[in-house]
Amino acid sequence: MPDLNSVLSFCDSRTRINEIQDFENAHNGLQIENNGIVTKIAAAVDAGQIPFEDAIKSNADFLICHHGIFWSPLAPIAGHNYKKIKTALDHNLAVYSAHLPLDCHPEIGNNALLAKALKLKPVDSFIEYKGTKIGLICEAPQGNRTALSDQLKALFPETYGATLFGDPNPKRIAILTGSGQSAVSELIENNVDTLITGELKQHHFNLAQELKLNLYHCGHYATEVFGVKALAQEVADHFKIEWTFLDQACLI
Repeated sequence: MPDLNSVLSFCDSRTRINEIQDFENAHNGLQIENNGIVTKIAAAVDAGQIPFEDAIKSNADFLICHHGIFWSPLAPIAGHNYKKIKTALDHNLAVYSAHLPLDCHPEIGNNALLAKALKLKPVDSFIEYKGTKIGLICEAPQGNRTALSDQLKALFPETYGATLFGDPNPKRIAILTGSGQSAVSELIENNVDTLITGELKQHHFNLAQELKLNLYHCGHYATEVFGVKALAQEVADHFKIEWTFLDQACLI
């Protein structure tokens, strides 16, 4: 069985964690240590109490998450935070987080894998954050909004949503999984009128009408399952161990 440091080295290298600056206090990488041995990988979008318990039930001892246990602002290790961390420590569960590195990665990133699932060809990137462009722009070869809508409904049957006031035959489609708030204001300047994202705020629906945009909002959670699955699969294949995805069936 691989040792923890070998698995960490593989994950850090594959996600390019040291090259990509994330939000303050995101703390990508190892967040909770285990006894130094990894026998099974689990993947989850969120580092929450239930994913921790599900990982333990599955006999995993290394959990890969997109949203880690640390965020901004930092919170005391008390109450539910204490319970969650104690659960991991008591059951030898290491926790690893990769946020923006697993959004913008060109191969195993959420954006890239969603584009691949939709058979869209990436041609550009946008939305720079601390030196890294975190959004993706793709060609729309079919040029057909109805076909795109049908694809998204099939891919996200529980969380699909759309506000469609843009071109019925879009040529360039932007993708920003998770929260799409930062993308809407940059669409027009990038010659894009169609965005696929996870969630938006109420005022974006007004902007869609006023700026003639197609905004697809398909669920924050649902659009961010791709990266952790891909990384867990690669780790498992590389070290020849098992992996499992812990689906929390979140509808937002």
